[in-house]
Amino acid sequence: MSFSAKRWRQAAIATTALLAVSLSPTATATPASGVPVQLLSITDLHGYFGEYTTTVPGSRAGEPAKVVGGGAYLASHLKRLRATKNSVLFSAGDDFSGWPSETAWFWNEPTIEYMNMIGVEFSTVGNHEIDRKPAYLEHMMEGTCRGRPDRDLCFTDSTGKRFQGADFDYYSANVVRERSGRPLVKPYHVRQVDDGRGGTLPVGFIHATTSHTPQEQLSYWPSELSFLPEVETINRYAEELRGRGVQAVVAVVHEGFSQDNAAGYNDCKAPFGPLFDMNKQISPAVDAIVGGHWHALVNCTLPDPAGNPRPVVEAANHGRLINEITLELDPVTGEVRRDRTKSVSHANTRDVAPDPEVQRMAKYWKDKVPARGNQQVATVTADLTRSATAESTLGNVTADAFLWAANRDGQADLAVAMPGILLRDIPFAANPANPADAPGRVLFSELVFGTVYENGIGPAVVRGTVTGAKLDELIESQWQRGADGVVTHRPMAVSGNVSYTYDPGAPLGQHVDIEKIRINGKPVKADREYRIATLANNFFARNATPGFTALFGATKQDRSIYSGADALWKYMEARSPVRPPELGRARPAG
Repeated sequence: MSFSAKRWRQAAIATTALLAVSLSPTATATPASGVPVQLLSITDLHGYFGEYTTTVPGSRAGEPAKVVGGGAYLASHLKRLRATKNSVLFSAGDDFSGWPSETAWFWNEPTIEYMNMIGVEFSTVGNHEIDRKPAYLEHMMEGTCRGRPDRDLCFTDSTGKRFQGADFDYYSANVVRERSGRPLVKPYHVRQVDDGRGGTLPVGFIHATTSHTPQEQLSYWPSELSFLPEVETINRYAEELRGRGVQAVVAVVHEGFSQDNAAGYNDCKAPFGPLFDMNKQISPAVDAIVGGHWHALVNCTLPDPAGNPRPVVEAANHGRLINEITLELDPVTGEVRRDRTKSVSHANTRDVAPDPEVQRMAKYWKDKVPARGNQQVATVTADLTRSATAESTLGNVTADAFLWAANRDGQADLAVAMPGILLRDIPFAANPANPADAPGRVLFSELVFGTVYENGIGPAVVRGTVTGAKLDELIESQWQRGADGVVTHRPMAVSGNVSYTYDPGAPLGQHVDIEKIRINGKPVKADREYRIATLANNFFARNATPGFTALFGATKQDRSIYSGADALWKYMEARSPVRPPELGRARPAG
């Protein structure tokens, strides 16, 4: 990915300013007044900038719960909290994959507009920032119109301007390109703060993304990107920053931890989780750790490996909380005075006046939802339906769509659509409750969102290589014995170039003869390799369709740019009007 010269110039300027800092060794008997630095952070916003109401527990255990939520209220609280010129507002990641329609249906561009409006200075790459290929993250940063298979990007924002990207950068030290080992984005940056005496002091921010990202079904990366160990990577860059004269260092890590369920959001009762464990190993050179990912509410002060206290925090999700860490820097050395560090989380309560500009912006996007949803994306000549017990027309169309998508930016010999991934039928009849609908018309809102499992961005279509023996095992997986001993048939759709016969009365594991499986009319050979495509979650154990394990060892896996929802949408659009495919790809013997 090539990021703009503008951003690299900004980085160069920051580096020049850093190298120009002169740290005087002069000591005084009485410590001089410190330099305050305010760190304001949110995390896991997921596009909840609109009208949104939920609750959080009290600040401390036993206090009553509070009603919170809404981007306009969050903006007002942030304006109120900014108490110093050395105030830094940032996100710990997962700004993307917004589920509210007003951002999801416009591929998260409205979220970027909101974050620009409230003055976010930088964000860590969360796992959901890389739900798509790296070009999509570049699009969000730079305003390119690349990163989706159809380039359905660069909408007009609430000011009437074409999407221009974020006014801030995304960072991560441990997400690297597999071939080169180079970071996907910049690993850290340095913020100069006013020392109150006509000069500046540097504060370094190191960023890391959960190394478990490849285990997330939306962010599954079997190749192209690698995820280095968080602690080792943070410590390496902390040492590099200290070597460059940066004495104040903050780690912003998109990884989480939590605490006892009965605790308040400013408590730290029985903390546990990956970030809690990482704190014990992250270098004492790091003065504060800000986390995310778990959507947890916890505010701890924990000892670093040298026994010195430092804040380790996570500020919930969806804009429910704002965390505020106050650092005090020694005006001579730039060191953080740990004993004067404070951390407090603030609830995004609705007892302040909502920000009118954010309300206007949120309304603009919400008002665009009906027209977006009513866009015709395809037509059908008859119902496309699902079935939990037999081959179905919609299942077959979906498997065909996965194969079509897999061959648009790669190569696959066949595709399958697992049972349970289709959430609704596609009817020929018009929806009587929607005047924009008509017989045979398929709308954006009913196909692109709400049809394929994990609608919206959803799991990617992934390709992998398996033997014919594994294909046979995969097809046999459709017959499974339950805890009650009863064998049930859960049909899996195969693409139209695949056919096989099966014996419904055969013993478990013997329903299909491998010699009766054909791809493009040719019998499958047990030792021959085949490229198969399906949704990402079926290639690893954590999120696979239960009982279907044959793809776990697939080799040469790679992601298509298409998600499952993209594939069905664009395939049906290209084939419109879509006729229900004939059944019979799987036939009972006899």
